[in-house]
Amino acid sequence: MEGVRGSLGEMVSQLLPPSDSDSGSAFKDLNVVAMLHYFWEQKQAQRGIIRSDSLVVYESAPSPSPPYICYVTLPGGSCFGNFQCCFTKAEARRDAARIALMNSLFNDLPSRRITNEFISQSLEEAASTTSGCIGDASDPSTSIGAYCLMLELNTGKTMLEFQEIMTVFQLLHWNGSLKVFRERKCSRQEVITYYSQHPLDECTRSHMALDWMVRERDNPGVISQELQVALRELGEARRAGRELRFYKEKKEILSLALSQAYSEDQECGSTEAHWVETDRGHVYVKDKEQSMGEDQPVETVPSYAYNLDNEQSLGES
Repeated sequence: MEGVRGSLGEMVSQLLPPSDSDSGSAFKDLNVVAMLHYFWEQKQAQRGIIRSDSLVVYESAPSPSPPYICYVTLPGGSCFGNFQCCFTKAEARRDAARIALMNSLFNDLPSRRITNEFISQSLEEAASTTSGCIGDASDPSTSIGAYCLMLELNTGKTMLEFQEIMTVFQLLHWNGSLKVFRERKCSRQEVITYYSQHPLDECTRSHMALDWMVRERDNPGVISQELQVALRELGEARRAGRELRFYKEKKEILSLALSQAYSEDQECGSTEAHWVETDRGHVYVKDKEQSMGEDQPVETVPSYAYNLDNEQSLGES
């Protein structure tokens, strides 16, 4: 532990201006936003990568009043958020940057890289905690073998980089895509090899959103229910200081599906079901048969009520 602390202290001192590097007071009021940018600027330069766009992307959750929430996305896709209760947007930004900087520094330690020794230890641990056998590691069609293949494909990468790839497979599992691949007789090795080389992009997100829109037609209200779960999970993970990309991607995919469902109903106009805006938020309603000369009543589907402006009350406060 002391070795880890010493390494982290040395890395932090390298990010400080020369005049402050030997001053204990420098740690009391660090410009963590600038330090985080400088850290990743140096990392990209070491890899020979020159980017004209923003290295680190900040995103504030819509909120008319405190507490404020800010997310920061690092190169590669890892995401962190402020875990403290922040009463200004600047404070939330600094807190999110602080969490991201701590994880970035810790992730850069030699012990956080995937090595052959790490793979062996991980497989032994996986075999001891599941019904799998260590002998299955050479067979990608087994769970242990698939895990072994993923680790081997990422040998030399950091745990944060490995988590970015794992997030893609978490989303594929959550969305039901892996089940579809099995039904189409795609081998685990084919799926792992393909998605290890293809990062999550807008096309993949759009396809997942379409999958949820199809489920919505069969089971009205399912998007809203799943979105509330995703918001709660995102809030819990953020307050625990964990990496957030999986939870945030779920939220954005479901929000996209919800928005598209709303747009479709607006375009149809005279369909049997549509969205209306009420004091409860956006609510999905079904029209009953219209009586001659009478106003048309509506039947509300309560499970599909979702307030787009009240995300914080669903797990983000």
